[in-house]
Amino acid sequence: MNEPMREGLSSDTLKSIYRRVAGHYDFQHGLLTARSDARGRRLVVERTVHAGNRVLDCGAGTGSTGLMAAAKAGPTGHVTLFDLSAEMLAVAEKKAVEQNVRDRIDLQTGDMLHLPFDDASFDVVLSTYSLCPVYDPAKGALEMYRVVRPGGLVGIAHSAEPQRPILRPLASAVEKVVWHFHLISIGCRAVEVLPALQRAGGEVAFSKNIGVPLWPFIVFVIRKPTEH
Repeated sequence: MNEPMREGLSSDTLKSIYRRVAGHYDFQHGLLTARSDARGRRLVVERTVHAGNRVLDCGAGTGSTGLMAAAKAGPTGHVTLFDLSAEMLAVAEKKAVEQNVRDRIDLQTGDMLHLPFDDASFDVVLSTYSLCPVYDPAKGALEMYRVVRPGGLVGIAHSAEPQRPILRPLASAVEKVVWHFHLISIGCRAVEVLPALQRAGGEVAFSKNIGVPLWPFIVFVIRKPTEH
């Protein structure tokens, strides 16, 4: 399992951060990512969700990705919004009512490193920008892989190192400073989870780097092979 670039945040610290930023999280995250976060969410949902799917949005936050998935899954689909923060999910529920998809979702709090779901419970599992702050992102990714069914898809977007080596020292230096101001960074940092999923048997169905060159995101979809 890959070691994180630097220490992640504890669950208690993340709860405290998200409780304080829940009301303006969408604006703040969009501003800090130059709106490329929305593009990543669209790519993930477009490449994974189909009508009638059972979907888990893991680290759902304010529901931006999960509600998009609920719209695409349609009235025969169902989406579970799962997040550490009750305050973030309260914002998601309000948005679900406004978007007329409340009957297609349920909301559940918990730790994404210890998902309370059986193996193979979902057709699709999504995570957009929720792995970046946790202290063991690879473990979180493997938990998502565990609960998706054979033949199902895991769609992930997270912060990544710049592709151009010349930019990496600068990006790392800036991140080391900003990361400690948790209410600004929201704990985000570059992580790497794709190798762990590939070692678990996952097959890459899609991969794309997006965002600004200095602070990019990687968006990818993993297919879990069918059992023989």
